[in-house]
Amino acid sequence: MADELMLEVVSPEKMVFSGNIEEVTLPGTEGEFGVLRGHEAFLTSVEIGEMNFVKDGKKTYYAVNTGYVEVTGSKVTVLIETAEKSEQIDKERALRAKDNAEKRLSQMTKEDVDYETARAALARAIARISVAERQ
Repeated sequence: MADELMLEVVSPEKMVFSGNIEEVTLPGTEGEFGVLRGHEAFLTSVEIGEMNFVKDGKKTYYAVNTGYVEVTGSKVTVLIETAEKSEQIDKERALRAKDNAEKRLSQMTKEDVDYETARAALARAIARISVAERQ
């Protein structure tokens, strides 16, 4: 299809996804952004959050961790720490992780050495819960 865009999502462990899609939306560090075929080329960083893409008119969701994305006119390459498809997420485990992270954060100040680690754990748990609910 002429309107398709090649998407490759790669983690350190494996090729998470590779195929032609119609569009992709990612959580950038400067805000969420979408890419269609013919998009201007750029390189940016990815924040913890929700990635989704449309293939054959169906939307697929992933919870993603930090990484980078390179966009060209016909290809999007996502290099990501982790990416979990909605069906792979254990929602109960994610809810427990969210509760634990909130508890840790409530006992810290922003100056604590582990504050950013706990904040990132909370963001990951929230993203995983959101994506799990899209099954």
